[in-house]
Amino acid sequence: MKARQKRMIFIAVGLAGLAIAATFVMKAFNSNMMYFISPSQIKVGEVPRDRNFRLGGLVLEGSLKREDDGLTVHFVVTDGAQEIPVIYTGILPDLFTEGQGVVAVGRLDAEVFLAEEVLAKHDETYMPPEVADALEKAKQGGEASAPVKN
Repeated sequence: MKARQKRMIFIAVGLAGLAIAATFVMKAFNSNMMYFISPSQIKVGEVPRDRNFRLGGLVLEGSLKREDDGLTVHFVVTDGAQEIPVIYTGILPDLFTEGQGVVAVGRLDAEVFLAEEVLAKHDETYMPPEVADALEKAKQGGEASAPVKN
């Protein structure tokens, strides 16, 4: 074998190894991605069924109810057009109140969102951009949309 042929084989093997490594990295990123979904998207069925996702919107006024155990909380998240009931067991953030922005992480079970984590806004002027966009689209009468992969 000539030196040129050896070099070409070495380059081809290196490129193949690089392609395999890039494939593994992309699969790892894809499996760890968590999508933001609004209540309107849930109602039309745009929900990843096989993984957790983020539900965002406003906590509906008058919907907050606590169970006797002191940790389980029921509330409703709305984007102004649709509403989704949420159940969360754990300690809520201090800034969690009705009428304020919230992002809950979890999965959908039938028509109820089972939250594993609840995040509240951190001051009176901040709202996650995804929540603000979904609320604005719901006000305009259109469906809130964000990229969804199943």
